[in-house]
Amino acid sequence: MDNYDRLFGNAGYIARRIASDISGPAAIPRRNGEPVFNEPWESRIFGAAVALCERGLFEWDEFRERLISEIASADAQANVAAPAASTYYEHFLSALERLLIDKGICAEEEIEQLTNAESRDAHDHH
Repeated sequence: MDNYDRLFGNAGYIARRIASDISGPAAIPRRNGEPVFNEPWESRIFGAAVALCERGLFEWDEFRERLISEIASADAQANVAAPAASTYYEHFLSALERLLIDKGICAEEEIEQLTNAESRDAHDHH
């Protein structure tokens, strides 16, 4: 166990995993080495994924594999149809939702209700 682990526990492991993934399809968008979030919801969904992982609901590598699969699937469909307009964090959200559903942590209906409520809230604030 290194000093980082003693200070931060599981969060230290997750932070190192995220920080070490600087290239490849699952790499978080960065500018000057720091994660980049273009919209507030992007940072919130990233934080939620990290928090759920820290609580032991899934392993970061398990999520990372889902994210890679989600990006690859979108890329394959983009080659068939029009170019994909999806962003990295849209793929991130889809991968997280699918993982939570597949693990029985959330029901698909719950996620749809939360998504609809969030959409209504965002629309009301504009």
